Amino acid sequence: MNGANGSNKVYGYARVSTKEQNLDRQLVELMKHVANERDIIIDKASGKYFNRAGYMSLRDSLLRSGDTLVIKELDRLGRDMTMIKEEWNTLLKMGVEIIIIDTPMLNTKSKDSLEKTLISNIVFELLSYMAQKERDKIRSRQAEGIASLRARNNGKGIGRPVTIDVSDRFTEVYQQWKDNKEITAVKAMAMLRLSKATFYRKVKEYEAQEQG
Repeated sequence: MNGANGSNKVYGYARVSTKEQNLDRQLVELMKHVANERDIIIDKASGKYFNRAGYMSLRDSLLRSGDTLVIKELDRLGRDMTMIKEEWNTLLKMGVEIIIIDTPMLNTKSKDSLEKTLISNIVFELLSYMAQKERDKIRSRQAEGIASLRARNNGKGIGRPVTIDVSDRFTEVYQQWKDNKEITAVKAMAMLRLSKATFYRKVKEYEAQEQG
């Protein structure tokens, strides 16, 4: 699969959920790089599951060493930081060039090995930065929520301790379930290994914190 085929084809990939309206915007940008519209693969999230059959087919059956994959944004490669990093490494090992329209400095096209290594390091540092920013935002919301509870209680403390133990993993799964409708609540419980009662308690605490 990874042997050179001499075609050096350019493929585009777009992914949207059914509720998003930005597919046309992605296609317009991709067509500036991809000669044939039929070489643009599209995934539409079907309901509650993260569905990207088109991408898997593109990666496993179409892309060859020397080909180029064009995406509009880095997050088209996956639903979380770990998946994006894994896909980035997989594509580079396959010999596939990557063009990210919204972040040209990350493009690997026409770069030598040293430059590609530097770009990969930038990508991973960027992902780490994004993850840290998300953690900081969660901690800030927690502090704001506690301060709000104290204010409503006339500064006399917050009464029964509020158990807000929200990990990055919980936030990720919560967003897949509640925000993006990609998974069911039962699936979310299984992924987090939580009982129904504990899951909904954490959901209530998290949502109270978000509103605080």
